[in-house]
Amino acid sequence: MVVILVLVVIIVQANINVVNDPKKIRVACMKDSITDDHFSNYPSLLQNMLGDNYEVESFGIMGATVLFDTYWPYVYQTEFFEVKKFLPDIAVIMLGTNDARPDNFGSIQNFVQDYTKIIKQIQMLESKPKIFVVKPPPIFENIVELAPENFSEEIIPRIEEVANSQNLEIIDVYSLMENHPEYLIDGVHPNTEGAGVIASQVYDAIVGSS
Repeated sequence: MVVILVLVVIIVQANINVVNDPKKIRVACMKDSITDDHFSNYPSLLQNMLGDNYEVESFGIMGATVLFDTYWPYVYQTEFFEVKKFLPDIAVIMLGTNDARPDNFGSIQNFVQDYTKIIKQIQMLESKPKIFVVKPPPIFENIVELAPENFSEEIIPRIEEVANSQNLEIIDVYSLMENHPEYLIDGVHPNTEGAGVIASQVYDAIVGSS
């Protein structure tokens, strides 16, 4: 009899714990390598800022592009399918940097339609995530063949066009870092300070919209 009572108490307590354990808000950071673990990982900083009520996951891939007809289109990578399985409540998309490479840039006329298709696939998820579109950090002089003028003159305006056409909030990291090359290790990849700027901007957007 005592054993039965103990089991009942344990079961009841377990149920109470389940009820009191709030569902974590899942945040998917969709990105390329400019903020991955090899340099400085803004999603881990964002996790620390948001706290235990959030689950932040990084879905980044080196060399990934918005454009579909390049060597590494994000839409065809495993990470994109993992985002869908994750069923995020919030999706933070920061892509477009690698599209500035001359060998990727040839089909820039498809950028808006390809980015819109990526967004549409995320919008169709069962979790109906809130989507933020990030204007990535600027590109300065670099040795990884990314053209600053392609990025500033052609890609950034198209990112704005996509976000505005889909009525999505823009997180403008580009403008904040435009005059701060010291935030980047090699003219492209943010250092720890740069990653902190990105994480803070994303944090403010998420908290401000909640």
